[in-house]
Amino acid sequence: MKVRVTVMLKEGVLDPQGKAVEHALHVLDFKNVGEVRIGRVIELEVDETDPARARAQADAMARALLANLVIEDFTTEVVG
Repeated sequence: MKVRVTVMLKEGVLDPQGKAVEHALHVLDFKNVGEVRIGRVIELEVDETDPARARAQADAMARALLANLVIEDFTTEVVG
């Protein structure tokens, strides 16, 4: 089963990558772009048939390794 973990910096945490992309978009004349935040998406193939258990495993992996819970939030979803 495939699960997706999306990791983003928490609100209030400085995102220099996002600021750089925001600035570059403005330079490229995309003036209507507001705040830009950069995150990452991790897709995992889990040997599990129960979606709830697969998601629980993804949550545990995110807490243990994939996200820095001090400065990042994450979401998980079963995608296939």
